[in-house]
Parts: sequence; C-alpha cells; structure tokens
Amino acid sequence: MMEMLKSGFIIEELKATNKRDVLAELIAVIAEKEGSIDPEAMLRVFLEREQLGSTGIGDGIAIPHGKLAGLAETILAFGRSRRGIAFESLDGKPVHLFFLLAAPENSASRHLKALAKISRMLKDGVFRKNLLEAKVHEDLVRIIAQKDDEC
Repeated sequence: MMEMLKSGFIIEELKATNKRDVLAELIAVIAEKEGSIDPEAMLRVFLEREQLGSTGIGDGIAIPHGKLAGLAETILAFGRSRRGIAFESLDGKPVHLFFLLAAPENSASRHLKALAKISRMLKDGVFRKNLLEAKVHEDLVRIIAQKDDEC
C-alpha cells in the first residue's frame, strides 16, 4: 500500500471543516504532485460517490474512493483531523481519519483489494489511536508503513 501512499500525500492536520472541503484538500495534495490530474473533475467523481452513500464507515474513519478516467495508477492520500469533521458517517459521529483512494477506471480488482486492505488495517483500534496521537508527519508515515507490512 505504501507504493500508493507517497509521503507527500499525507496531511498531518486537515484545515477543512466539512465533507466537500476535506475531499478537495486531499485531492489538492494529489493534484499538486501528479500534474495530469484535474482536481475539479476528481472532486466531482468523489462527490458523486458520496451521493450513493457516505464513505464515513464509523469509528472516526472515512474511506472516500472513486475511479477516474486517465489516471495511470492507484493513488492513496491520508488526512487527519484531530477535532473531527461531520461526514455523514454511518454512526453519526465526526471523522478523524481519512484515507482517500483514487483508482484508474479499469482497475476494479486492484481498487477492491486496496479498499479491503485499508479496512483491515483500520479495524485495529490501536492503529487508529496511534494515527490520532502521532506528533509529526514522519510518525504518521512510519505507523502506516508498519501496519501495511503486518496486513
């Protein structure tokens, strides 16, 4: 998974205060590094996916995901909000940990495998707690990489 989650795609503390802005902020870090991505088109894809049902799965977690035409590889971004953001979560609680997954249009298998792995990792309450309590960017990278190796 770490091949999809580049260090520059990790936001230590999100500035966003609502669902649309969280998605836009996470997409912006990807678009900044991946010049071929149209952030507005990408945002539309993610907002359309959210209309089908919130990707806020509960326990302070959201895994927004979508498939995009023209994307060469699967990309993952991570963002954290210590204060929590209303995301229409299944449990009605604010979301603190966001893993945004963007996949090429024709990559159903890889997309589903990545979603499943992220879900497995996030079932671990200690992992979630460690992500919330990490002090610096490097700690977030290390915690995610260690969990990636375990799963």
